[in-house]
This record gives sequence, structure tokens and C-alpha cells, in this order.
Amino acid sequence: MSRSKSEIYLHLVWATWRRQPFVTPDIERAIYRCISQQAQALKCVVLAIGGMPDHVHLAVIAPTTVSAAQLANRVKGVSSTLVRKQLRPEAFFNWQDGFAVFSFGPDHKDRVIAYIRKQKQHHGAGKLWLHWEETPDNDPDAIP
Repeated sequence: MSRSKSEIYLHLVWATWRRQPFVTPDIERAIYRCISQQAQALKCVVLAIGGMPDHVHLAVIAPTTVSAAQLANRVKGVSSTLVRKQLRPEAFFNWQDGFAVFSFGPDHKDRVIAYIRKQKQHHGAGKLWLHWEETPDNDPDAIP
């Protein structure tokens, strides 16, 4: 029986509830580590993770057995539980409901990785790839 080969490159972006600056420097590393571990548990190869206090970017090579929605739901769910139960049990924390996902190919891998790893520099200099910074808006009246 022959084997299949796939290289599914995905760039996911999601934001905090109402774009609040919840991903503070003191918990950022733990959140990113949790997200990375969950992606790896789904057999994804994590290429880069980074973001700002109000959103996260994640680039992976995904297996054919995992959809973008499954990946986003898992990493968002487990990481929000980590924050609410361990890192900040006294504070409100939630991700917005939606997420954005973009596909890219191996020829663009290095550019995507650099963009994600240098999120703070790009935001500070105003040199954003606006299409990749968009996330679905929250319903301001929704209660998480």
C-alpha cells in the first residue's frame, strides 16, 4: 500500500474577548507553551507562535486528520482553561469565539515565521500585514 504525502501549512489568528490586553508578559510564555503542546498533541508541527496582548498567531504544518477548526478549538479551549484555573483564577479571561485561518506554502514559510516571531516589532513600527491581523469581531453584547 502506498503512503500519502501532505504539507498543509496553516496560519491561525485569534483574539482575546473584546480585544482586551489579557495576554500579559507574565503569562504569555505559559500560554504559548500550552498552545504549542496542544498543537503537537494533535500531530501538528509548530513552526511559530507569537502575538500581542490582544491576539495570537500560530503557524503549523497540520496533518490531514486535523481541521483548522479542530486545531483552533483545542488550543483556544485548553489555553483559556489554563489561564482561568491556574495562571489567573481571580481574573476574567476568554478568547473571542472566532478565528482566522490562512494557508501558505513552503516557499512562504520563512516569511510567515519571521512575521509571527516579530509581532511586537511589526506592531510597534506599524508594519503589519493587515489581512493577517484581521479576526472576526466579537458581538459586543455577547456574554462569554
